[in-house]
Amino acid sequence: MISSTSNDKIKYMEKLRKSASFRREEGLFPVEGIRMVREIPADRLEYLYYTEKAYEKNEQEIQAVYDGCMKRYGVDDGNSSSDALRQNEKRLNSMLPENDWFQPVSDACMKKMSDTETPQGIIAAVRMEQCSLEDVTNNVMDHHDIKYGERNDDNSDYTGEADGRSGLDKSDICFEPLILILEKLQDPGNLGTIIRTAEAAGVTGIILSKDCADIYNPKTVRSTMGAVFRMKIYVSEDLLKDIERIKDKGVKVYAMHLSGSEFYEKDFTKGTAFLIGNEGNGLSPEVSAAADEMMRIPMMGKVESLNAAISASVVSYEALRQRRGK
Repeated sequence: MISSTSNDKIKYMEKLRKSASFRREEGLFPVEGIRMVREIPADRLEYLYYTEKAYEKNEQEIQAVYDGCMKRYGVDDGNSSSDALRQNEKRLNSMLPENDWFQPVSDACMKKMSDTETPQGIIAAVRMEQCSLEDVTNNVMDHHDIKYGERNDDNSDYTGEADGRSGLDKSDICFEPLILILEKLQDPGNLGTIIRTAEAAGVTGIILSKDCADIYNPKTVRSTMGAVFRMKIYVSEDLLKDIERIKDKGVKVYAMHLSGSEFYEKDFTKGTAFLIGNEGNGLSPEVSAAADEMMRIPMMGKVESLNAAISASVVSYEALRQRRGK
């Protein structure tokens, strides 16, 4: 067990949590909590640390994560008992390049690595996925292999049959591209909520301007509830140029703008992209002008605008509604 908070591995994880530039340099980001950890693809898990209390409470889940990584490295001795993690740790470590990927730590060490006031006792370093614009625009059929629905109120596994978990069947849904393009979005929580909702609404990919909030900020990652591992997300160095490239692929681009026409009048059953701007200022004039059309969400009362995450949710679900049965 690692018990010293000055241990290099603990300091490494702390730096991953604190520094966006270090995360980019290492190609890794931290993920906390058993619910998020069990969503991590086995081929992207690099390091995992847990406290004894967390292991006792989540023994089966941690064992499942461990077994997945055992298979990744071709280690399988048939030992599936509850103490296999401890029994096999030395053997597995001897086969891995870093030799330190899966270790128990003290509560003090966990607190130093954690981004939350009350750590859940488990934290992982996960390999980032590098996506291109083509990954986003071409990610149509593969994206819809995901499972639809929500977890039960007690956070247990999904109920219902695969691919029909919220009354949706992928055979009933149009698979044309549906893309969210976000400009200068600053709030990590908003970004994470958009990523989570995008997956639920059948969005096939997300494009971010380079000055958006960091996808791998711990708050963003928590807000995605695991969707960050599955959504194709591309960070654009030149948003105007990439918008033109999307339009060249036959995708119609709509800008969310208060001077636009009501979005209920639009047809989103073909290839569609929605431009959504900064929480305070909306889209820049240049980006708005790059769209094929501008549109707005109708609002009652004296409300002047909607939160960016709410706007993204409303238009994404309208597209999903239109696409059902197409």
